[in-house]
Amino acid sequence: MPRPRNRRRLAGPPGPHREETSAGGLVVDIAGAARAALIARYDRDGRLRWSLPKGHIEGAETIEEAAVREVEEETGIRGRIVAPLGAIDYWFSASHARPRAHPRTPRRVHKTVHHHLLLATGGVLSDADPEVAEVAWVPLAEVAGRLAHADERRLVAHVPELLAAVT
Repeated sequence: MPRPRNRRRLAGPPGPHREETSAGGLVVDIAGAARAALIARYDRDGRLRWSLPKGHIEGAETIEEAAVREVEEETGIRGRIVAPLGAIDYWFSASHARPRAHPRTPRRVHKTVHHHLLLATGGVLSDADPEVAEVAWVPLAEVAGRLAHADERRLVAHVPELLAAVT
């Protein structure tokens, strides 16, 4: 039997769990040499890990509205969505990932994150968001190599074709 490609995606328990939905994406500046804004956070082992900006949907927001808001909050860059990139889903234990979860009640969470491709429309790159350790403009050709997660690398692989279709 072949080994699963992504154990995170297949590791969900059959029992009780909580569903979470988030949104975010890759904001690209195509004025001049194409570049994208990435964020970095420290993992539990203290390593700086680069990723796409993303966050929870608030109130009555649509997935698209949340993606635009989260990208701007975490990078400082405003953008407009030009294409969906796809969704990533994974499982985690809430007691380990979220400090507000009660430490004695490990809850399994199934999270789906919807990512979009955005074109930058304004703003200034900023790491003002307290959840973000660093932000950087990264040349588009180097984005996949910088991202810590294979699922995100898979999503951004199609960005050049998507950009060619909208520009």
